[in-house]
Amino acid sequence: MTVRVRHLDAASCAAWDAFVAQHPDGTFCHRAGWKKVIEAGAGHESPFLVAEQDGSLVGVLPLTLRRSLLFGKQASSTMFGVYGGPLAGSDEAYDALDEAAWNLARDAGCDTLEYRTIRPRHQATEGWQTVPGKAATFIRDLASGDEQDILLQIPRKQRAVVRKSLKQNIVSDWNAGIDEFYQFYAYSVHGLGTPVFPKRLFTAFKAVFEDDVLVQVIRDAGGKGVASLMSFRTRDTVLPFYAGGSAQARSLAAHDFMYFELMKRAQADGLSKFDFGRSKIGTGPFNFKKNWGFEPTPLEYEYRLAPGANVPDISPQNRKFSLVIEAWKRLPLGVANLIGPPIAKHLG
Repeated sequence: MTVRVRHLDAASCAAWDAFVAQHPDGTFCHRAGWKKVIEAGAGHESPFLVAEQDGSLVGVLPLTLRRSLLFGKQASSTMFGVYGGPLAGSDEAYDALDEAAWNLARDAGCDTLEYRTIRPRHQATEGWQTVPGKAATFIRDLASGDEQDILLQIPRKQRAVVRKSLKQNIVSDWNAGIDEFYQFYAYSVHGLGTPVFPKRLFTAFKAVFEDDVLVQVIRDAGGKGVASLMSFRTRDTVLPFYAGGSAQARSLAAHDFMYFELMKRAQADGLSKFDFGRSKIGTGPFNFKKNWGFEPTPLEYEYRLAPGANVPDISPQNRKFSLVIEAWKRLPLGVANLIGPPIAKHLG
């Protein structure tokens, strides 16, 4: 029978997640809950697409439509995620999802359809363009032994930094709330010159994914928070996703301690892989992750473009934003946190 594509409904969420869990390319960023997170947390329309054939689910595609006066219109899979694109069991299902997504994008006035893929499927397909070499992800197996084995898996120079952090009388608080996490996250992105995502986005992540979202705050010897991290758990993997820290965090090596503690927690929870997430090649975060002994895997995002359209570049590394970034850093933090979220919700 012909593949039929429809929108995801509440009754199909369990089947969607079961399909993602068994698909070799399925990730946390493909889970059905992202629809609720993006709609509630950022206010974007998210028409998640289900492919069916002969009564069975044969493919899924999480999709978000961004409509922004500043940054243009674009359909993305998965917005705010590292990974995305369709998952299917056959070429027919992939093709059906591609066409349905493109028709949705064009009907919404978008001239770009973005798939956040590790490996592209459309290298030789007219109208599609692959963008390799700009960013990479970092994934490796966790050591299977005790704390010492985890330490020994870290290269010598970085291991020394972690050992230093273990002498600072700092601790991980795994019961912290979104408000405290957001305080450090907002401080850090302001220092980078970028607007902060809406707090309600993080509230939605926790509300939707519940125990699969870890909120971690690092506290100094006096109990004062100095750094924070939101991580996601899925199948056998933990993904540290959003991090922040105060001015004091660096002197305490709090971020190094934080990631080491997350590795220990993941191992204790029975997880076997650590996904350090996406970083732009050649940046400080990219080098930081390499220092931990992670080898980069280049991300090859792909784009379907309308005639005359170009691949958008709204990253902070784009030189045309340099003056805006410097000006944003000089804004008072309170002002930046007030006016930033309506802008940042289009940047995920």
